[in-house]
Amino acid sequence: MKKTTIVVIGNGMVGYKFCEKLTAKSDAFRIVIFGEEPRRAYDRVHLSEYFNGKTADDLSLSSEDWYTGQGITLHLNDPVKEIDREIKTVYSRTGISVNYDYLVIATGSSAFVPDIPGIDKDGVFVYRTIDDLELIKGYATLVKNGVVMGGGLLGLEAAKALMDLGIERTHVIEFAPRLMPRQIDSAGSSILQSKLKALGLEVHLNKNTSSIEGDDCIRSIKFNDETDLPADILVISAGIRPRDELAKLSGLEVSPRGGIIVNEKMQTSDPSIFAIGECAVFDHTIYGLIAPGYEMAEVLAANLCGATKVFCGFDMSTKLKLIGVDVASFGDPFVTEPDSRIITFEDTHQGVYKRINISNDGQYLLGGILIGDASSYNVLLQTVNNKIVLPPNPEDLILGSRGSSSSSSGGGVSSLPDEALICSCEGVSKGAICNSVSELGCESVDAIKKCTKAGTGCGGCLPMVKDLMVHTLKSKGKYLRNVICEHFNYSRQEIFDLIKIHELKSYNEVLDTLGKGDGCEICKPLVSSVLASLWNELILRRGNDTAQDSNDRFLANIQKGGSYSVVPRIPGGEITPEKLIVIGQVAQKYNLYTKITGGQRIDMFGAHLNDLPYIWEELIAAGFESGHAYGKGLRTVKSCVGSTWCRFGLHDSVSFAIRIEERYRGLRAPHKFKSAVSGCIRECAEAQSKDFGIIATEKGWNLYVCGNGGSKPQHALLLASDIDSDTCIRYIDRFLMFYIRTADPLTRTATWLNKMEGGIDYLRNVVINDSLGLGEIWEAEMEALVSAYTCEWKQAVEDPHIRKRFSHFVNAPDEKDPSIQFNEMRGQKKAADWPVV
Repeated sequence: MKKTTIVVIGNGMVGYKFCEKLTAKSDAFRIVIFGEEPRRAYDRVHLSEYFNGKTADDLSLSSEDWYTGQGITLHLNDPVKEIDREIKTVYSRTGISVNYDYLVIATGSSAFVPDIPGIDKDGVFVYRTIDDLELIKGYATLVKNGVVMGGGLLGLEAAKALMDLGIERTHVIEFAPRLMPRQIDSAGSSILQSKLKALGLEVHLNKNTSSIEGDDCIRSIKFNDETDLPADILVISAGIRPRDELAKLSGLEVSPRGGIIVNEKMQTSDPSIFAIGECAVFDHTIYGLIAPGYEMAEVLAANLCGATKVFCGFDMSTKLKLIGVDVASFGDPFVTEPDSRIITFEDTHQGVYKRINISNDGQYLLGGILIGDASSYNVLLQTVNNKIVLPPNPEDLILGSRGSSSSSSGGGVSSLPDEALICSCEGVSKGAICNSVSELGCESVDAIKKCTKAGTGCGGCLPMVKDLMVHTLKSKGKYLRNVICEHFNYSRQEIFDLIKIHELKSYNEVLDTLGKGDGCEICKPLVSSVLASLWNELILRRGNDTAQDSNDRFLANIQKGGSYSVVPRIPGGEITPEKLIVIGQVAQKYNLYTKITGGQRIDMFGAHLNDLPYIWEELIAAGFESGHAYGKGLRTVKSCVGSTWCRFGLHDSVSFAIRIEERYRGLRAPHKFKSAVSGCIRECAEAQSKDFGIIATEKGWNLYVCGNGGSKPQHALLLASDIDSDTCIRYIDRFLMFYIRTADPLTRTATWLNKMEGGIDYLRNVVINDSLGLGEIWEAEMEALVSAYTCEWKQAVEDPHIRKRFSHFVNAPDEKDPSIQFNEMRGQKKAADWPVV
């Protein structure tokens, strides 16, 4: 039987998704694709990750042989130049002609380039494709001043790219009076602008460009207000234009403002031709996000296979992390009074802005904006989309519940109706996800992703997918096993116990005894961390070196430009003049950038790999030891000057901080942890923002645990009051061993406690009341680890075999890496970005 021929013009994300959906539904079609770019379809959503080491293959949406396996003919670097609708034939640039039964136009959009004098000068780029990024990357090595035209989503992504390339000064210019004018309001823009400025990005609003100045190359940008801005490179991201040139040439109906007009079945004015993605206009709207494009692909694929499905528009809610800042908008973010009631929360210190718009009767959520903290986005979006009745105090949605009588909206994701759309990118409902667990046996997030495609787009829905999986398994009475990965059928806690029982000392022994296969990038560092936590041996021995994270592998943090950091431990911040002199001499000798940290240590940056052993030899000879700034373990124990110097000090906080730091130095854990000791309740050491903190009282010490001063600050909670020093250390021993044994990998103590059933009361019962009967065992285990401690760097520099790894080139071990470059900043060198080789 002859197959129906479908020609697809365009091999972007939407064109690829259409082919994926169509081939999954039926094998009755012969598919021919013409792509303009020289590479197969790739992920444009995460395009900026190309500057963080991702390759074109990493971003590719399929393997090289996927198209062949699906029976698809793919023509790359060969765009269609003509459509003959009379004989249903397309003609490509290279002269290929193909007859079609149905034609799908998925040509997407191009960057809008304003008609400005000088716009054609060298150094002016757009930001749309991998080819564009390669051109920008090559040119950026020559520049100091980077400018992005456009303060929308893509513009801020482009600005991040320039910052990642190490451009010294990066600016964003926006014609509108606020950033992201389609997504956020003026107050949200102000908060976002302040956060971006703190990260080194300058924003210029209300700027209308009049000309690009320079000879052959761009040198500055002139504005209509007679001001100008120096610029060595300009990236234009001022909007998009639908690629409708072919449609116009072939006489299809197009919108006066651009775009191919389609109906609810994605059909153009020609019944045999369809359009999907950013080249299509439905109900006077161009949808510039990937999720509606995927929905268009699903609608078209379903209808070609005989089903009846229509496109009814699409929710344009979105959540992104722009230059490390959470930004989200959902529902109708701009509806105002008197059509709604508005509740806002603004924290200029932390850079957080939240706005929710609720109906005048207080019953329903209509939309909102989140800046700086978008953790509640998924719940708020579902509350809007499913018209869930709000709690009595709707401000709790953004402020958190402040009383036992308040409740969150609807009881969480499990209370949503089955038709609730969980994954908007792939159009996967709650019912489909739950069914994959209960009926199809998917008992891991990866299995659900493979079965339903949920979470394979932007990934923003994965927390809800996991919650639904856990809820469904529990409702079926099943025990959820949180296994590490496909190579180990155990949780981290089970791995910890089994390694200890079998006395396994290397990753290969663990894999041979407890696992299968060759291991992966998930289980290798996890098992290595457990081995270090259990035995406290040098992590580079017993063949464990290649299983480490990259920082542990070289006992140093690799920095932005390819150099390494050197951070000696300085317990309590107490240092002799002689040791200070040695640090200065070492930094001067090896030309290192120096900085005093907030944790009472001195950082030295810019070390070449082969210099590290020599640097540490000199530091160790002066009495220093490894500061473990690279490891998942104790970083610092901060202290105030305490009773030694301060008139408010109640106890000697410095001595106790040194005792604490010297006890737990080198201790490996699921994540890094920090501590502090304050000599009085004035809290100068900020102990309540640490993983465990100690504050002096008139009767002894108060011990606080599970605080976090990072991107999601959380106050530590009081574990024990008015205890003596030895009791305090005994409780810390138990607390840390309990954490090390039971926390998931890369979980800070704050998150560990938040997920613990019973919370701080249960933790207090375990640590203080010894409800599990393990207190003495944990204390003995900690004592063994403390006794086994030796400085990693001292062992490394004294072992000739380990020293060999600290060289850039095997054949020339003393030669420095010539690709590492530095610029000057405030009288010291600073890392340049990786050069283009």
